[in-house]
Amino acid sequence: MTPEEVGRRVVALLAPVEATASVSGGQGYARATVDVPPSSWADALRAARDDAELACDFFDWLSAVDELAAGFDVVAHLWSTRHRHGVLLRTRVPRESPAVASVVGLYPGAGWHERETHEMFGIDFTGHPGLAPLLLPPEFEGHPLRKEFVLASRVAKPWPGAKEPGESEAGGGRRAVRPPGVPAPGEWGTVATPAGAGGVGEGPRGGTPARPARERAARPAPGAPAGRTPRVGAGPAAGSGGSARADRPAPGGADGGAPADGDEGGTA
Repeated sequence: MTPEEVGRRVVALLAPVEATASVSGGQGYARATVDVPPSSWADALRAARDDAELACDFFDWLSAVDELAAGFDVVAHLWSTRHRHGVLLRTRVPRESPAVASVVGLYPGAGWHERETHEMFGIDFTGHPGLAPLLLPPEFEGHPLRKEFVLASRVAKPWPGAKEPGESEAGGGRRAVRPPGVPAPGEWGTVATPAGAGGVGEGPRGGTPARPARERAARPAPGAPAGRTPRVGAGPAAGSGGSARADRPAPGGADGGAPADGDEGGTA
């Protein structure tokens, strides 16, 4: 069945309940999405499981979405191992007293999902055998996945990675996070750190200058013999192989002409 056919089938099974069918995004992974009222939540999952054409016998996952003033959307994804199609069932509960029927009696695998959703969003699943904490300690207060929940790490100390202006008292712009061992842009080469690229303690803005350039000897042309580098501090008395050989004039004089009288190597 196509996602459109799956959605229409669920709506037909729930009639006369007002249910709305649509198709999610994802192209080849699109799913039929059916919105039902909270009072028909368990009936919708039962219909998807027991109908021969749908046969959604596998419970995949259940979670919620915080829609702020509009409430919470509780979403469950079911899958048919026989027909290889799935369906997303969704219902919206009010923010003041969010509650919906538990479906543990239909799908025992939903037990942990409902416990997590209750813990993270504060949604009550009526009829659940035990909504004990699953991920957080029992003394934890609040529901971390609600949008009004404030992260404790942002309250305890200033955080330079604040998303919004004024969220942190640290001030300044965002600082790019580099992997361990990777130098800052201003720590290598001769190019200074561009404006905004270095953070505190990096490049010209932080007081760490770029490393000075080192003088390198020119490389010989391809095919040319490599020259011998003279030893540092070697004078004329350095012996064989010293820098005195480099100071000896070439035969014929410096200008290439005939040698003068009395010069070594001249003719009488």
